[in-house]
Amino acid sequence: MQGGSDELNKDSTISGTKQAKSDKDYSIYFQPPSLKEAKKRGKEDVQVRYESAIPDDMKTIGKGRKYLIRTFGCQMNEHDTEVMMGMLEEMGYEPTEDKLEADVILLNTCAIRENAEDKVFGELGHLKSLKQEKPSLLLGVCGCMSQEESVVNRIMQKHAFVDIIFGTHNIHRLPVLIKEAYYGKEMVVEVWSKEGDIIENLPKKREGMKAWVNIMYGCDKFCTYCIVPYTRGKERSRRPQDVLAEIRDLARKGFKEITLLGQNVNAYGKDFDDIDYSFADLMDDVRKIDVPRIRFTTSHPRDFDDHLIEVLAKRGNLVEHIHLPVQSGSTEVLKRMSRKYSRELYLELVGKIKRAIPDVMLTTDIIVGFPGETDEQFEETMSLVREVRYDSAFTFIYSPRDGTPAADMEDNVPEQVKKERLTRLNELLNQISREKNEQLRGQTVEVLVEGESKTNPDVLSGRTRTNKLVHFRGPKELAGRFVHVTITEPQTWVLKGELVAEDAARVV
Repeated sequence: MQGGSDELNKDSTISGTKQAKSDKDYSIYFQPPSLKEAKKRGKEDVQVRYESAIPDDMKTIGKGRKYLIRTFGCQMNEHDTEVMMGMLEEMGYEPTEDKLEADVILLNTCAIRENAEDKVFGELGHLKSLKQEKPSLLLGVCGCMSQEESVVNRIMQKHAFVDIIFGTHNIHRLPVLIKEAYYGKEMVVEVWSKEGDIIENLPKKREGMKAWVNIMYGCDKFCTYCIVPYTRGKERSRRPQDVLAEIRDLARKGFKEITLLGQNVNAYGKDFDDIDYSFADLMDDVRKIDVPRIRFTTSHPRDFDDHLIEVLAKRGNLVEHIHLPVQSGSTEVLKRMSRKYSRELYLELVGKIKRAIPDVMLTTDIIVGFPGETDEQFEETMSLVREVRYDSAFTFIYSPRDGTPAADMEDNVPEQVKKERLTRLNELLNQISREKNEQLRGQTVEVLVEGESKTNPDVLSGRTRTNKLVHFRGPKELAGRFVHVTITEPQTWVLKGELVAEDAARVV
């Protein structure tokens, strides 16, 4: 990796104010998603940089001020929020959950589905009156939505009260953008079409006993329905020594569970041109670090190789849960999605995993109603679900994203048919989930206690190694500890149980 700078040229960034640029100028500086152009991208112009993110003159700018970040979307967005929280607190800001107290409010957005964007614009509508009542409030929109030209145009034209817009590639520049917004008193817009460099040493604010560790950025798969390769950019892997150093530091700090993050973690290391080091190699090294549980998400079936299965079968702190998105059980639909694998290859991979890890828990993502999906092709998805027997799944009705190839396909599946298919699919998944949970009745499982249940403060909540949710009664002092729970009442979405007496007695 080489090259790269914050001083990008006009072909790769839009940076300015709402007063300074006309709509015509704006469209020149910020290009809409283009599959043809995006696929031309190479490995150049990205470098790893080790530097402080907080300029000296910004280390006290937040003193006496409070911030609030609303996060929409995936674990990657949550991790980005941790980084922004870390930077803001190093600038002197204090967190608050009350928007009336906040001096800075950031909306960290998701672009993967239309309803996610609707939520953000709805939130902006609610915040408009607050901004009018409190003009000093700094309001920002960041994340994946900010990488879309249509979204940025809409904010500039219809939500002019927003102070800052920035994207996924320049989060490390948040202190500079806040300074420009405070002193310039104009909308600050900085969205890079070119991927940013890999910035190490960024502060992060982590809470609880679990931690996200980003191991790579971007995606090169270009599934026809997905906007992520455009909003997150090309695949860029962090250096192994930096990832391992961060995990060792988290181990020293007592974190109990770490999840390795990437849009496609299985592609980790494929962009290295100086070393031969894969995701399987990284997992094998992480396995030797003293952290009780290691997870990862998300994996792409196309890159899930035999070496990785071999490493995961060693177990230890590598848990028996694999999220393996299939999206459809029809080879023809998978081809239109450009998933680059067939139904048969996916099932072959599942077979290999189950033979190596017989008690593995598999979860998945499934889209129904993709353009052109016939009744027969949907039934292929249903039969695949019956064959694999997922423990759970994230299911969605297809949502077109502007700028993706699928958005130009004829969407000939009626909305009512899509809803009926989703209902049938979820009923099947719920049935299988309940049956698999019932097999745990009477068994004693290890649970990492997260704290009080969200629905009942008298009940504790935690997760097994296979990521199943468990509710049980016990002293609140158990939060953050490993305990053993005997399952007494399996349900579809949760396991209810009783705390083993020896674990209850250990509470001081």
